[in-house]
Amino acid sequence: MVMKKSISEHPLYTRWGRQLDRSCPLNEYPRPQMRRDNWQCLNGVWQYAIRPTGDPEPAQYDGDIVVPFSPESLLSGVGRQLLPGQTLWYRRTLHFDRPDDGRRLLLHFGAVDQHCDVYCNGIKAGAHSGGYWPFYFDITTLVRDGDNTLTVAVTDDSDTGLEAYGKQKLKRGGIWYTAQSGIWQTVWAETVPQQYIADVRITPCCRESQALLSVRFSGTDAPPCHVQVFAEGRLVCEERFSGTTVHLKLDGFRYWSPDDPFLYTLKISAGQDTVESYFGMREFGALRDENGHMRITLNGKPLYLSGLLDQGYWSDGLYTPPSDAAMAEEIGKLKSLGFNMLRKHIKIEPLRWYYHCDRIGMLVWQDFVSGGGPYRSWVTQYLPFVNIRLRDNRYGIFGRGNAKGRELFQRDMNRTVELLGSVVCIAVWVPFNEGWGQFDACRITQALKQLDPTRLIDHASGWHDQGCGDFASRHIYYKPYRMRQDKKNRIQALSEFGGFSCACEGHMASDVLFGYRMYKNTTELNAAYEKLFRREVIPAAKRGLSASVYTQVSDVEDEINGIFTYDRDVMKLDEAVVRRLNDDLIRTASFQ
Repeated sequence: MVMKKSISEHPLYTRWGRQLDRSCPLNEYPRPQMRRDNWQCLNGVWQYAIRPTGDPEPAQYDGDIVVPFSPESLLSGVGRQLLPGQTLWYRRTLHFDRPDDGRRLLLHFGAVDQHCDVYCNGIKAGAHSGGYWPFYFDITTLVRDGDNTLTVAVTDDSDTGLEAYGKQKLKRGGIWYTAQSGIWQTVWAETVPQQYIADVRITPCCRESQALLSVRFSGTDAPPCHVQVFAEGRLVCEERFSGTTVHLKLDGFRYWSPDDPFLYTLKISAGQDTVESYFGMREFGALRDENGHMRITLNGKPLYLSGLLDQGYWSDGLYTPPSDAAMAEEIGKLKSLGFNMLRKHIKIEPLRWYYHCDRIGMLVWQDFVSGGGPYRSWVTQYLPFVNIRLRDNRYGIFGRGNAKGRELFQRDMNRTVELLGSVVCIAVWVPFNEGWGQFDACRITQALKQLDPTRLIDHASGWHDQGCGDFASRHIYYKPYRMRQDKKNRIQALSEFGGFSCACEGHMASDVLFGYRMYKNTTELNAAYEKLFRREVIPAAKRGLSASVYTQVSDVEDEINGIFTYDRDVMKLDEAVVRRLNDDLIRTASFQ
């Protein structure tokens, strides 16, 4: 089937995308908290084809695709949309040395959207569903010395199916973006011993001056473990243990915070396997200030969180950042502007994004990826605007009428906590946003708190508050923000606001422009931004507001409400103004 070459109205490259190494992009080790030396990056030029689902693997492929960029993106070199009822095929011939002495060869995928079957030399290695979570297969018995052919078959229902899809839509526009498909995170292989470390979880226990290390193994037996903890290269703790858990004693430990993002490194050896990891000692909580307002605390001290809504889209890579340096530079730039938090919106990023937040010192509110639908505008837009809240056990009107879809959400909740549980920077989980596929939010919050009691929970960001969780969380656009008393006396959060928009000629991907309030030029935009903070946000911080999330990091397709343009070439706001406002806001809300 032939489709139009480009699905972008105006192809727009980032400076990193213009320098892309097509032979092996994004070739940094993809899993920083469980690193091994013996690995092979499989990103690069693969072959692709799109055929009707049910057809066999094509004898002739359509062309080349640069993995790990989705075929809808510019950097993939394809520019075609995968539709329901179609299968996206990948094929590549790679050289492997078949492991000996009982070692295993593991084939990893960072993320594939949504369903895939993986074959090695024509034999099925396994299948996976869910477009945001990593998976791997043991292909030891399927490989041979020398050339091997990997084949991946992908289908994607996008926003028409039961799997999570976030802000992707086949009919994009406004706040909904181009649907992604296929491989969009790194593909890689590693050689491990026959019995190997399958997962590592590190939980800070600051009050006990300890970190709890949990290790999961590939087999049923737990070999003896040797763990070493280092602070700036100096050995500070060493433990030998049998079993799967150990408490690592850290007398006189150093806290992690945005002001001092100090990370410990550790080396874990078990049998013939060794992995390297890292962690930070920090504790999230809440307390009442002298006026009775609940405040977020970090390491026992109140901290105002001034953040940005971060969609995680790039003009050329879409879901996939054009380079590791692009992620790191953006986070570092936002930190230099005085922001200390990013709300990762309805998306899970590659693990290296969280690593950069950990080492740079950027707190994260992590949204779960939404699903369900179709959404009803009177539920997700109109009733909330006039402050009418609905009970979320009415599954049908929230787009969650399908019981299987509700089960998949809970599966994905478990996956998300398992994947990101050891990430240092994540302070808050956000299960639901603006009623999109929301259901049983209080029950979900209880289950989430059992999975992870160490973080705060914004159970229903924006509206349709069910009266539980740690936050009274509101989104305010189009009208002034006014503090409202919360009967539960939870933490007050302005979890989305602003969205002030300004078009920048030559840096827009779409002719259709969307924003919550339009300004003719950056001078007007800056004046309005400062006025908004001075008149509404900073005064609210004095009266108990504990966190605010301005919309947003960058323009995305139709949306032109970013502080950066979509290609990240232009910053629309004056850096000095933004930095001064953040300093004033955080200082105003500081209660020692």
